[in-house]
Amino acid sequence: MIRPLLAGRRWTSLRLRLIIVFALVALTAAVSASGIAYWLNREAVLTRTQDAALGDFRQEMQNRAAALPGDPTPEELQRTAELMAGSSPGYSVLLVDEKKDGRKVFGSAGPDAFSLAEVPASLQHAVNDRQKVTAANDSEYHVYWQRTKPRGNPYLVGGTRIVGGGPTGYMYKSLAQERADLNSLAWSLGIATALALLGSALLAQAAATTVLKPVQRLGDAARRLGEGELDTRLDVSGTDELADLSHTFNKTAEALEKKVADMSAREESSRRFVADMSHELRTPLTALTAVTEVLEEEVDGLDPMIAPAVTLVVSETRRLNDLVENLMEVTRFDAGTARLVVDDVDVADQVTACIDARAWLDAVELDAERGIVVRLDPRRLDVILANLIGNALKHGGSPVRVSVRTEAARDGDTLVIAVKDNGPGIPEDVLPHVFDRFYKASASRPRSDGSGLGLSIAMENAHIHGGDITAENAPEGGALFTLRLPVPPLGEAGAR
Repeated sequence: MIRPLLAGRRWTSLRLRLIIVFALVALTAAVSASGIAYWLNREAVLTRTQDAALGDFRQEMQNRAAALPGDPTPEELQRTAELMAGSSPGYSVLLVDEKKDGRKVFGSAGPDAFSLAEVPASLQHAVNDRQKVTAANDSEYHVYWQRTKPRGNPYLVGGTRIVGGGPTGYMYKSLAQERADLNSLAWSLGIATALALLGSALLAQAAATTVLKPVQRLGDAARRLGEGELDTRLDVSGTDELADLSHTFNKTAEALEKKVADMSAREESSRRFVADMSHELRTPLTALTAVTEVLEEEVDGLDPMIAPAVTLVVSETRRLNDLVENLMEVTRFDAGTARLVVDDVDVADQVTACIDARAWLDAVELDAERGIVVRLDPRRLDVILANLIGNALKHGGSPVRVSVRTEAARDGDTLVIAVKDNGPGIPEDVLPHVFDRFYKASASRPRSDGSGLGLSIAMENAHIHGGDITAENAPEGGALFTLRLPVPPLGEAGAR
């Protein structure tokens, strides 16, 4: 899985894309230039050879074939053909004369002996086609030519007739030398294209090193900044766009460092204030709690006009005491001083003890497998359970069902504790915020029971165990909170 991912990153890197773009541009330019050069040279070579051979052939036909008698003998045709081929620039000659009785007499000479059957029929027809003499056409017969490849070898075939009567002549010239020259040219252009491609790759590599090295430094600096090294800065040199970008990065990092420092200072000040305030409140709250306990015992003997006020003072004092304890717990989590004191705990017994201690036995249904022993912090598990079950009873309605089980996973077993109530469920707009601090579903009742810290404290206690809590609405109705904690081996370290 790791290797394909790394391979994908390599193939999509900016350096590789830059080299590929340079290579494609160079390849396109080189192939286009080489193709045009090859085509122009090919046409020039073939045209030059063709014009020289056909011009010489026409001249020989006028000088030698036209001097033959009206009814030449085979010997005369043969001798004339040999004279024409001997003075030609490397082509063969075939002279054809048709007798009155329809017989054809041939004379041929040259390096490549050929017969009339090897002359294309279309060329023979064009050569023997008598043209009408007009102002635009001053001759009955013309020289015609065609390129052929008998047996895979290139040849130029040309032909014409003597005006006013005389033999028909054909020339047959090999283009093998021209093909060899053009092949050499093609190889040269191919090598030049390959060198251009290699040069473009080297140029792209140099450009990539020059351009991408500052970008890489910028990326490394941004990565370090994201990892919390707010003092990261870039060395700025030059006046180009990358220098402007580096300067902007430094200014942004400086502003971010200052802002984070200010926020950290304010957060530390707020945390210290809450901790100090909570600590200072504990002493008077202890005295108030003692007084309210006495008043609560005497409430039945008090004046009926005073008893409700005493009851209110007792409940609010307890509520304030819970709020102070929760604030101190939250402060410990924020300061990073919260620690686990773990022990081997029978989860079913722990859940039962939590329910029994708060007199919830009649309102809670427990479905727990016996014998599930997990190494965790029993006090923090009790806090999690008390908050989840208490929240379900307060906002969902009884009976509340608590189920305990373990699930097997690739990285170890997981303890799963599900708390489901019998209420209307959680509104969809509230679900994302149920674990937020001081969040209350009804904004019109900001002074409802509870501090709004219970579920967030439960979540923090789950996180310190390496677990998590999720909230959702069950398909059959009611809210469902699920606690998942990793199950470490029994007997592992006792505190962390």
